[in-house]
Amino acid sequence: MYIKKILLAIAILGLVGLGIFSYNIYQMIFSPNTAFEEETVEVFVPTNATYTQVRNNLEPFLEDINDFDVVAEKKGYINNLKAGRYILRKGMNNNEIINVLRSDNRPVSVSFNNQERLENLAGRISRQIEADSVELLQVMKDSTFLAQNEFTQRNALGMYIPNKYEFFWNTSAEEFRSRMLRENKRFWNERRLSKAEEIGLTPAEVMVVASIVQKETAKVDERPRVAGVYMNRIKNGWKLDADPTVIYALKDREQNFDTIIKRVLYKDLTLDSPYNTYKYRELPPGPIWMPDISSIDAVLNYEDHDFFFFVADVENFGYHKFAKTLAQHNANKRAYVRWINEQGINR
Repeated sequence: MYIKKILLAIAILGLVGLGIFSYNIYQMIFSPNTAFEEETVEVFVPTNATYTQVRNNLEPFLEDINDFDVVAEKKGYINNLKAGRYILRKGMNNNEIINVLRSDNRPVSVSFNNQERLENLAGRISRQIEADSVELLQVMKDSTFLAQNEFTQRNALGMYIPNKYEFFWNTSAEEFRSRMLRENKRFWNERRLSKAEEIGLTPAEVMVVASIVQKETAKVDERPRVAGVYMNRIKNGWKLDADPTVIYALKDREQNFDTIIKRVLYKDLTLDSPYNTYKYRELPPGPIWMPDISSIDAVLNYEDHDFFFFVADVENFGYHKFAKTLAQHNANKRAYVRWINEQGINR
């Protein structure tokens, strides 16, 4: 009888111990384990990350990182890490967190516009996806890729259509470039290609003219009229005489694109550069700026008029005065020069 009591006691203690153990395991797996007050937080898992790296990224957001370690090991997550951007919600338990980290890679919204060079674009993109600017610039300038897709080092910026896109954060530089090539081909649909052919320009040439239009006016409603001036000049065999191309030529010569030039001087107009449209009739070899879609479409659908000249309108800032004759243009220009001198703008 005594032995039976001992065995019963042992059994009861075992059941109690098992219950406590089971309860602790249950708590470890299913109890909330977040330590942030926000509704959600982002966790980034780099490509080829170790568990230690992931653990360090998670630790600030978890109440008990050691409990997470146990569950992560039991669920096999430690040896099955997946790169990406993951969203943790307040109050999640370890089981839910691991499930998210396994299978719920969330895309990021990547946007870019108005970049002056591939270097600027690479820097902009590197702040939004995992690929760094060096990797991005290297693939953007890859000569084999450019040649295969009928681009050059000079006009490669025109491949990137400014917009907002969704990417996975762990997108590689090559994957980003491939996606942008597909977006470029999608943008240049049959309608736009037909428009380009109708006005006598290739898509690459449209991008160059659009980049000049973009730099000439920030007013979207004025862009078709500005584009019309340049198309009139092109159709009549005139040089474009576009100040923004001279500014780009000056920056390109010095390889200093951080300099700010507010005024083009007469001596600048003689600069020997393929970008200087005061010296050469041909279009520059590539865009001088990344044009918005509105500027591209402004060229494709330019305003049909008889204007050949324009200058900044000092009575309606942001817009321009347009002229059909050189005499009329010179009168408009005198007012602008007088105003810019009064402002003390010498460069």
